[in-house]
Amino acid sequence: MRIAPEGWPFIKTALALDLALVVVWYAWPGWAIALPLLGLVVTAWLFVFFRDPERAGPRGDHLVISPADGRVCGIARVEESMYLHRTATRISVFMNVFNVHVNRYPVSGEIEVAHYNPGEFMVASHDKASLVNEQSSLGIRSPRGAVLVRQIAGMIARRIVTDGGPGDVVTQGERMGMIRFGSRVDVFLDASAVLKVSLGDTVYAGRTVLAELP
Repeated sequence: MRIAPEGWPFIKTALALDLALVVVWYAWPGWAIALPLLGLVVTAWLFVFFRDPERAGPRGDHLVISPADGRVCGIARVEESMYLHRTATRISVFMNVFNVHVNRYPVSGEIEVAHYNPGEFMVASHDKASLVNEQSSLGIRSPRGAVLVRQIAGMIARRIVTDGGPGDVVTQGERMGMIRFGSRVDVFLDASAVLKVSLGDTVYAGRTVLAELP
């Protein structure tokens, strides 16, 4: 199982703690066995959380692929003033702590805008989180027009990783970054895009088609 690079510091720390807990159990046998067992459960969860599986799926300039694993928690018409500068369709994908948290580019193209905004850490599935939470946005000029993708930190997320920057040419389905420990990713599209998902659908980064561009 491939592990995202951001996960190794956490996993190595957990393994070192597991070893220390085994020493404690060896020194005080009996009830202390619960400590290393609990540590192993946490370590196993970290391996699962930071997994980075290969993803293949539909590709094409007319397709918008999900940038995240999770559940579609919102579909709305909004005024997007940072990059698209017009009415747009916003598709929001909420990632819980058991989803793969590696994010992927929804379209191919050139990154024209990259913007990081510090903020709050309210529950990411709330609609207001798109406005007030810590977030990192990338505006991508695709062959079929502009697409904005925004990583939004959640209540327990404290680190957004975004790999690309202005001038980078990116490929649909390739790694874009990740958000640690529960979060959300929004995609803003031209309002004429034809949606292929509905509220509540389960989607997968690099595999599920969110919409088709005109």
